[in-house]
Amino acid sequence: MDFRQANPTDAADIAAIWNREIRDGVATFSTREMTVAEIETMIADEGTAVQVAVVSGKLIGFARYYPFRGGVGYRFTKEHSIYLDPKAQGMGAGRALLQRVCHIAKQEGVHSLMAAISSENPAGVAFHKTLGFEQVARVPEVGHKFGRWMDLILMQKFL
Repeated sequence: MDFRQANPTDAADIAAIWNREIRDGVATFSTREMTVAEIETMIADEGTAVQVAVVSGKLIGFARYYPFRGGVGYRFTKEHSIYLDPKAQGMGAGRALLQRVCHIAKQEGVHSLMAAISSENPAGVAFHKTLGFEQVARVPEVGHKFGRWMDLILMQKFL
């Protein structure tokens, strides 16, 4: 398994992984699929903040970090996202990607990293806990997807 910074040629593979979760999963409350062009722009704008995992030349997952909230006072806190191809789960790619993103963020001066996780994703909460994230809030019924309200769990790790 190899890990590297994303490049524009990864955009279609990232879109396939991300859009599957948008359509079918609860790891994101988003319901609008991402276009390849939007992902190419994200990769260009975010640079080292977008990392990918590759096995035998096939992209199997990605992670990124980005501003947690607007405003200069929040500049040292970022939020992250991580998505894997379902076939790649359990291989250690997610753990390695998130550790890599934490390392890069720390090198770039980030003080804390936030995870915003659907309460319907207990595996995501458990995964983050094993990597040193702690739950700092539960925000009731702020997400709406698949015709139902979902709570948001906020977890934080100081880098």
